[in-house]
Amino acid sequence: MNDQNQQGVTVRDNPEKGRFDILVEGAHAGFSMYKDLGAAPVPQRIFYHTVVFDEFEGRGLAGILTRTALSTSVQAGHRIVAVCPYVKKWLSRHHDFDDATDPVSLEHLRTLR
Repeated sequence: MNDQNQQGVTVRDNPEKGRFDILVEGAHAGFSMYKDLGAAPVPQRIFYHTVVFDEFEGRGLAGILTRTALSTSVQAGHRIVAVCPYVKKWLSRHHDFDDATDPVSLEHLRTLR
């Protein structure tokens, strides 16, 4: 399990559910869903839905969740495919993952059906 903790905020990979969870002082605050496609040497991780629950909004948690989920995935050898509108927008403003991001294709969208 990959944990990242900063000021009571923990991001944890939850591969059984295909998502990264974000917790605030132990309370589940949101998640980022993913689906893996392909095998080594170039597996892709498709991020398709990100949620921060209403009671936790306005704290920058979606950004913390996204940065941690992407960096954990890239460190594990995955290339990133952003179908989720939030992740797409985040990547357009943060270019440190440009070399690890692939464009969305029909195969990616079919995989999510």
